[in-house]
Amino acid sequence: MTTPAATLSTPKRAAPRRSRFALTMRSILRRRSAALGLVFAIVIVVLAVFAPITGGHDPLEQSLRHKLKPPGGDYVLGTDPLGRDVWSRLVWGARVSLSVGVVAVAISAGLGTTAGIVGGYFGGRWDAAIMRVIEVLMSFPLILLAIAIVAVLGPGLTNLMIAVGISSVPQFARLVRGEVLRVRGREFVEAARAIGGSQTRIMARHILPNVISAIVILATLRISTVILTESALSFLGLGISPPTPTWGSMIADGTKWLRIAPWISIIPGIAIMITVLAFNLLGDGLRDALDPRLRGE
Repeated sequence: MTTPAATLSTPKRAAPRRSRFALTMRSILRRRSAALGLVFAIVIVVLAVFAPITGGHDPLEQSLRHKLKPPGGDYVLGTDPLGRDVWSRLVWGARVSLSVGVVAVAISAGLGTTAGIVGGYFGGRWDAAIMRVIEVLMSFPLILLAIAIVAVLGPGLTNLMIAVGISSVPQFARLVRGEVLRVRGREFVEAARAIGGSQTRIMARHILPNVISAIVILATLRISTVILTESALSFLGLGISPPTPTWGSMIADGTKWLRIAPWISIIPGIAIMITVLAFNLLGDGLRDALDPRLRGE
């Protein structure tokens, strides 16, 4: 004879908890502007990564017989004064711009996060010394500081990444410092100190995970600013040396032909606008998804 306890139904197993990534993506896709930015960003990244396939023609191949051809036919976006395919140069230029954007933001995020955590956590002389350096860097306009660093290091892809990365360090340092000042007095940090946790362990295991969301949001937003800075430096001739295609140099090359071949400058300008808009919309969506204050938590 079965006991009443045996007739009771077994409790249902709890539904698996959704990952943070899945929840973030769902939150982004719910916002039309953020979803649009994500789609454009993915398309641009795919075109850049698979440039040898999506580019079509050789971006460096010259053909004076086909110079200044308008968009259409074999040359979807036309050709430049040397007969080079604008579409191919645009796609390969996207690879350069995204490479500079990702690497430069990684440099600035790494240096700025380290400076912000150390200054915000230890305070005192450490904080004062770090913030004085940050204030000196912030006293220069971004593009002017990048020009000065490139002038010292010289042109080239690596030097361009370093220059743009260093010029963006203050934004990360100030943001992370503010977040650390907010977190360092919380109960879990005090508990970690009480049980004898080392300073390095507390910063790495308890402080950094609580500021990483803000870093990711700022990094996404800063990619667009870095791409603009790289394009401006290339336009001024301080970026990557020719004949490597970059969006800024493409605009500069087409300024002499604006009356008879405006597509040479207008098309890379539109590409810059779309890319900057895409990463700004994506950054806004990430901010809404990851910031607990905006989610009402």
